[in-house]
Amino acid sequence: MLAKINVEQILFLDIETVPCTYKFKDLSESMQELWALKTRYIQEREGKTPEEVYEKAGIYAEFAKVACISTAFVYPGEGKQSKIRVKSFYGEDEFVILTEFARLLDKHYADENSYLCGHNSREFDLPFLARRMLINGILLPAKLDIAGSKPWEIKHIDTMDLWKFGDYKHFTSLQLLAEIFGIPSPKDDISGADVARVFYEQGDMERIRTYCEKDTITLVHLLHRFKNLPPISHENIEVV
Repeated sequence: MLAKINVEQILFLDIETVPCTYKFKDLSESMQELWALKTRYIQEREGKTPEEVYEKAGIYAEFAKVACISTAFVYPGEGKQSKIRVKSFYGEDEFVILTEFARLLDKHYADENSYLCGHNSREFDLPFLARRMLINGILLPAKLDIAGSKPWEIKHIDTMDLWKFGDYKHFTSLQLLAEIFGIPSPKDDISGADVARVFYEQGDMERIRTYCEKDTITLVHLLHRFKNLPPISHENIEVV
């Protein structure tokens, strides 16, 4: 299947998320109780309190929000060289971020020949975006409105799923795949564990944007390796 997909029909993406409130104590009483219920198995397994496991809140759409969505697409350059264009939606206003991203999907990626691609995106990025859009009262774009769709109708490509080759117990990080394929590591500054701190304590959205964009660019390089396509040089990457 992958051999038949034109990379120029793919929107590559990565997201960064942060807890809706930085500290557990800032949650409402009812949300504290619901968090305790949501994470009770983690608490039992790790021997921790609800407050101690709140550091994991950023991965749950009910307790976290989107801080950045970085997207990239490949287009033809001069000669046979391909180029990458990167655009991010980021800031403190999640509604604006999601609205602008939904507009992009509806305008340019609504047809059946286009795809969305991420790493572990079937399990995390895309469901998270869809849930947060519903919470924010945003109509789901066609590419995320997949309820009732047949598997072959869902135009999502997940590089982690591709690497599994049917091994459903196998998890491989984007960083590890970048390393073994000789792709420059996207983890040369902060990590996902630092995003909430940078967001709430430093307010450094540009640093988060840069981190997210590096993952997205790495994703493009990785899929090119999966398809045995020529690498795209750094000078052919444009951030807008």
